[in-house]
Amino acid sequence: MDNKDMKRVTGIGGFFFKCEDPKATRDWYKNHLGIPVNDYGWTFTWKDEEGNEGATQWSPFDAKTQYFSPSEKPFMMNYRVADLEALLKALKEEGVTIVGDMETYDYGKFGWILDPEGNKIELWEPTDIDSL
Repeated sequence: MDNKDMKRVTGIGGFFFKCEDPKATRDWYKNHLGIPVNDYGWTFTWKDEEGNEGATQWSPFDAKTQYFSPSEKPFMMNYRVADLEALLKALKEEGVTIVGDMETYDYGKFGWILDPEGNKIELWEPTDIDSL
C-alpha cells in the first residue's frame, strides 16, 4: 500500500492544555460548563456515524509541565490512529519530525511528532481499535 493510501488519523483522542492551576480550572469547567471532571479532566465518549464507540480525553495540565516538550505551545492535540507503527514509519519517510520513541501501555500505543509550527502532536492507537 502506498503511504498516501494508508489510514491515518481516525479521530480526536484528546485535547491537553497548560494552565496555572489545573484543579481550579477543572472546578471552573465543572461549575460553569457542567463537565463532570475527575483528577485528569474528563473523558468524553461518543459514537461515530457507523455506531462505533470512542473517547476523547480533555485535560488541563500544570503550566510547568514538560509533557508538551519540545513544543513551547500551551496545548497539545492527541489524534486517534489506526496503525501507529506504520504511520510513524511513513511520517519519518515523509520528513516529519518524530519526538522520542513509541510507548505501549494497556490502553494503547503512543507516539509524538511536531507539525511545521512546532506544535507537539500525540498519536494514539487505542487498544479498542475496533471502535475506530
